Amino acid sequence: MSFRTGPRNLLTDVAGLRVGNAEDPRIKTGVTVVVCDEPAVAGYQILGGAPGTRDTDLLEPHNSVETINALVLSGGSAFGLDSATGVQAALREQGIGFEVRGIRIPLVPTAILFDLQNGGDKDWGRYPPYRELGFAAVQNAGLDFEIGTAGAGVGALTAGLKGGLGSASTVLPNGVTVAALAGVNPTGSVTVGRTRHFWASPWEIGTEFGGLGLPSPIPDDARNVSLKFRDQEQAGANTTIAVIATDAVLTKAAAKRLAIAAHDGFARAIWPAHTPVDGDLVFGLATGKSGIELDAHAAIDLYAVAGSTMARAIARGVRAATRAGDDLLPPWSERRA
Repeated sequence: MSFRTGPRNLLTDVAGLRVGNAEDPRIKTGVTVVVCDEPAVAGYQILGGAPGTRDTDLLEPHNSVETINALVLSGGSAFGLDSATGVQAALREQGIGFEVRGIRIPLVPTAILFDLQNGGDKDWGRYPPYRELGFAAVQNAGLDFEIGTAGAGVGALTAGLKGGLGSASTVLPNGVTVAALAGVNPTGSVTVGRTRHFWASPWEIGTEFGGLGLPSPIPDDARNVSLKFRDQEQAGANTTIAVIATDAVLTKAAAKRLAIAAHDGFARAIWPAHTPVDGDLVFGLATGKSGIELDAHAAIDLYAVAGSTMARAIARGVRAATRAGDDLLPPWSERRA
């Protein structure tokens, strides 16, 4: 099967989606919101041991609400869950939400990553800034958006390198588009040992994250379990949170299956992934804008590409990170090994 990217190589190559970022560089944190132009089918899957979420139970296939209005990826650990309040406020002003007897309630499932120990000034006063950041992210939502040190990826770190916000897309031969968005903040490493080569290299399209391929020979330290901080007794100090989206027509159960399949991309791009101190989560999202319903063979292709597209998004997020002041770890661009 031949793969090609969408025109932007971003999540917004899936028709019906816009993405907005908002940041606070002093605190070294931010919020990313995915806004659905029309309510979209969604599911999710958590495979990390230390997640932080809001309004995710409604996504389970056995629960009543079929669609959601937006998804939020936020820094700030549990404080970042406030970002959903700002997103809801912005959407409500636009008349967007699930209607119940004349009242519109924006449905915005949210996931957070831990970026509280990254060198930023966390003395924000009585209330954290995430409500305002969520509101601003909706105002900034569009088809083009920054990756790397942007949005939820501003304060992200990996083992040995800065993390970031990554995105990638794939267009299948049947015309269906699959795209991923990831806030990359794992305890593990996205590169092979101390090299500049990404674990995700086998799935790279063109030179989207450097075109280096895998190192040859594979270095001995590739087998080492490299961690962001060796003292990892505090659960939840990491986490990669992500969205995998498609314009295919899916049920809620199929959207959950899409999220499950996209977790393969974590394992292909991060070593180790899904640890007890990561809250790894993927939202699955289907706009249905292509009008294409999948048979069994097409569904297998969709789920396979979900994993490879997610792996590429993770690598792109780290590659695009840039230095910002007194960072604890360097960006990938400064690694010479």
